[in-house]
Amino acid sequence: MSHDPNCLFCKIAAGEIPSTKVHEDDEFVAFRDIRPAAETHVLVIPRRHLPTLSAAGDADAPMLGRLMLLVARLAEQLGVAYTGGETGFRTVINTGPGGGQEVYHLHAHILAGPRPWQRMG
Repeated sequence: MSHDPNCLFCKIAAGEIPSTKVHEDDEFVAFRDIRPAAETHVLVIPRRHLPTLSAAGDADAPMLGRLMLLVARLAEQLGVAYTGGETGFRTVINTGPGGGQEVYHLHAHILAGPRPWQRMG
């Protein structure tokens, strides 16, 4: 699968839907989430359509490795990489309805900043 014409993230990757991009290359696009769940909330997607992590096969392993390395590089660029002390970020890949996946195009979330329960009074 390379492109699903009905997929929101395929349309973002193709530039058909606007987004606030923080990274773009031949293989991946990263953009700010329109409904951030943290102070920093960026989504990293492969340009090639893959509906879920569960749909990945052995041939996808190199791409998945590059995805995770890109997450680490973007965390540095965003100023949230772990440098000691209390710094750091969370990486989440939701898979399927039980995992909270809303858009069926593989994507990694980069989240940083106080967790919701830490912001409460």
